[in-house]
Amino acid sequence: MAVSDEQPVGIDELLERVRLGLDRLSPKEAYETAEGGGLLVDIRYAALRERDGLIPGALVVERNELEWRLDPQGSHRAPEATGHDLRVVVVCNEGYASSLAAVSLRQLGLRHATDLTGGFQAWRAAGLPVVTTET
Repeated sequence: MAVSDEQPVGIDELLERVRLGLDRLSPKEAYETAEGGGLLVDIRYAALRERDGLIPGALVVERNELEWRLDPQGSHRAPEATGHDLRVVVVCNEGYASSLAAVSLRQLGLRHATDLTGGFQAWRAAGLPVVTTET
C-alpha cells in the first residue's frame, strides 16, 4: 500500500489497510513455508530474542536494517536475499510491526513477502521449534 497525500490515518487504520494486501500466515503455514524453501525473517530486537529464544533457521535482521538486507539488488543484501520471487515471512514479537515490514518489502519488489499472524508468540504457543540460549 502506498502512502498518499490523503487525510492522515492512525496506526490502527493503517495496519488494517496494509493487511488487506497481505496473505498473512498462521504459525503452521509459516513453518511449512520455511520447510518448502521460504525464508523466515526475525525482526525482533535482541532483548526479546535473548528472553524468548529463536526460531531455528530464521534469518535475524534488526527492523532498521530489513530493507537493506532483503533487497535482492542492494549492495548490503544478505546472501539469503536471492531474488524477488523469494517467499519471505517476517516475524516480529506479536504480529504488528511485521505487517508494516512485509508491505515495505513488497514495495521493494518482494511480491511474496508476508508476515506471521501473532508473531513469535503465536509460533511458540503453537508448539513449533524454538531454540533458547543458556545463560
